[in-house]
Order: sequence, then C-alpha cells, then structure tokens
Amino acid sequence: MPKPHAESARVPELELLTRMAHRDGTSLTASFRGLTLRTALQPIFSIAHKRIVGYEALIRAVQGDNTDIPPLQVFQLPTSESENLQLDRLCRYLHVRNFRDCEEPINWLFLNVSPEVLTRSSKTDSFFGHLLEEAGLSPHRIVVEIVEQPTTDTEKLREAVAYYRKLGCLIAIDDFGAGHSNFERIWNLSPDIVKLDRSLLNRATADPKARQILIGIVSLLHQSGCLVLLEGVETRDQAILAIDAGADFVQGFFFSHPSTNLGQVTSATADFEELLHDYKARGGVDRDPGQQLLEMFRPYFLAAIEGLCSGSGMPLACQKLLNHHTVSRCYLVNSLGIQIEDALISESTSLSLNPRLRPLESTTNADWFRKKYLRQALSQPEILQVTTPYLCVTGAYMCITLSQSFYHNGELRVLCCDILAHQPPTTSI
Repeated sequence: MPKPHAESARVPELELLTRMAHRDGTSLTASFRGLTLRTALQPIFSIAHKRIVGYEALIRAVQGDNTDIPPLQVFQLPTSESENLQLDRLCRYLHVRNFRDCEEPINWLFLNVSPEVLTRSSKTDSFFGHLLEEAGLSPHRIVVEIVEQPTTDTEKLREAVAYYRKLGCLIAIDDFGAGHSNFERIWNLSPDIVKLDRSLLNRATADPKARQILIGIVSLLHQSGCLVLLEGVETRDQAILAIDAGADFVQGFFFSHPSTNLGQVTSATADFEELLHDYKARGGVDRDPGQQLLEMFRPYFLAAIEGLCSGSGMPLACQKLLNHHTVSRCYLVNSLGIQIEDALISESTSLSLNPRLRPLESTTNADWFRKKYLRQALSQPEILQVTTPYLCVTGAYMCITLSQSFYHNGELRVLCCDILAHQPPTTSI
C-alpha cells in the first residue's frame, strides 16, 4: 500500500510540494502562480506487442475562469532558477502520484525533464528517489525523458543522467532530429529510448528521400543500442510508415489523445491487427522488392548469362534487360569484385544523366567487393540476389541491384543489373 502523505514531511522538498497539491475528485492537482495544474497522460504503444507499454505525462493548466493555458507559457512563468526547479519538481510530483493512483501495475511512466534542470540539480539530490519511495513506485517503471533544449554543461548532464540510471530509471531523449538533439547527445548519454521528432515523420510522409533517411536513422539508432519511438503519428499512412521504418513504439493522436481522465486513458486500445494486416497487404515493396522482382527478372538473367557463356558480348546478351523501363544499367564483375568493362547504360538513363555527376559515370575497373550484394552472389553461385533500395554512387539515385554469379571458362563472374527504386516494375520486359 502507498505510504500516507504525512511521511512526505520527512523530506523538506516533498513537504513543500504536498502543501501545494490538493485532491480534486479522483486525481491530484496543484496550484502555481494562480494556475491549477493537472496531469494528462498519452499512451505509448509497442508495435510488436500491439498494446500500451507506457504513458507520457504532460502538464495541463487552467486559470480561475477555466481558460486553458498552453504548457509552453506555463514553463515561462518562473522568474528564477529556484522557481524553475520548483515547477519541474511539482509537475513530477503530480505525475508520479497520479500515475500511482491509476493502479497501473506494469507499464512505464515517461517524465519530461529539461537538461538545464538536470544540470542544476546535484547528482546526489535524493528528491526523486524519495518521491518514488513515498509513492510506492519502483524506479524501473520510470523513463526520464530529456527534452530538446540546449545545455551549457554537458558533463553535469552526463552525471545527472548517470544518477537516474543508477537509481534504476530508464533514459530517453526527446525530439531527436530537431534542434539540439543529435547523435552527439546519443554518444554522451547512451539512452535506452530515443523519441524521433514529428518533423521527421511529416517529411517522410511526403518525400521518398526523407522516408529513406528516416529508415536509416532508425537503423542507426538500433545499432547504437537504442529503442526507437516515433511520436506525432496523426494519420493511418503515418502509422503504416512508422511500422515500415522499423520503429519499436508509436505515440500520437491517431492512436490516442492526451487526457486528464486518467482512468479512461489507461484503458485505451488501438487496432494493430488491422494496421499490420494492411502493412502486410501492401507488401513493403518500397523497402524489399524480394520475391516479386526475383520471379520477374530471373528468366531474363538466365538468358543473359546463357548469351555471355556462348560468346555473345554484353550489349547483345543484356539487350532485353536494358530495354525494360526500370533498368538503368548492367555490368559484369570478376571474382575479386573488379568491374571488367564499362557499364551498359539504358537509353532512358543515358538521356537523364546529370552532367554535374559526370566524374562518376565511368566505372571500368571499379571495385565493388565491399558491396554486400556482390559478396552474397560470389558465395552462392547461380542464385539470383536482390538488394533493398540504396543510393547508387554512379548517379546519386535510389536503386535496387540484382546480381548472379556464374562460371565462364572456369572463372567465376557476376552479372549485375541496377533497377530504379522508385519506378515499380511491370510484368513485362
């Protein structure tokens, strides 16, 4: 059972906050500068688990006439560092106590803390530990979310984060990809969770290049040991994009709005079965053309290889491949990854070559061994390989490469064919 309020008097900071708070129905509110502060929660969903795994706590404020005051305006009210710290602690006090009263037994509570507040607090400051103990809430239930703000003391920020981590909390970085949240902060703080700024999702929804960047950022963060949360998901298309990008968690109006009705918000649900069914039905063709491309191009690859083995030159052997509107070029590579002769460029591609990239056009004697698709082809002779979309260095456009190794006069060679990634192939060549 939670400990009684009287015990908060043992800690001066908690005693002060207790006097500022009062019960309003089923939840706790607080007074600050003539405003009434309330806790709002917004669910955070795991895509794989298809359910809520946490809640972000947000502050809501009203004046005496019940006029809503924007949170940004509330946090501009303090006129001193001590008052700013007091407001931060008051918000966390409300959120922790209200979350405790929700009787949520498992999921996380995400608490926003600014870097400046963290760096002004000593790493030995026991306020938060006492707050959790008083509320009967385990530290491992808390995700300390560092909001997107600059800080003048990176070392103190690192020390403060280490304190919360030692306490048992998880660490998250908010609004990554905007303002001051960048990879430098990832290296310094080693967060458990990174929340991507909604601007990345908005751009990726409208721009295929931005979509590839988003997918790449998620991949890099995973390689850095971070779980990824996409916030600001407001439409079904954005939800599908979050799934396709490989995000672990999602948050946004599409799934659930923040609410001060805490009992209602903890029972929110989202139809991930339908979303994932829709995603699977779309097939993820933009990211992984897979079996569709292999089945479509396999007969023409075999014909081209047969022509090469019978003595035909590249232009004649690859003529049918080059005639397809999605094919940009074909080229031949030896077992060391060295391109044997210059690539054959399709007519449509040659007409659209960017003159600014002319230094990259000729690839005779280019070394492609570092490319994974080539190594796979060499290790699995006579099996057609296909890549996911990537940036082609010869023309700076997104492409998909098909490759197959074969033996010719006792030597292993690899026939490669680049396909424009954003022009879906048809069933005819």
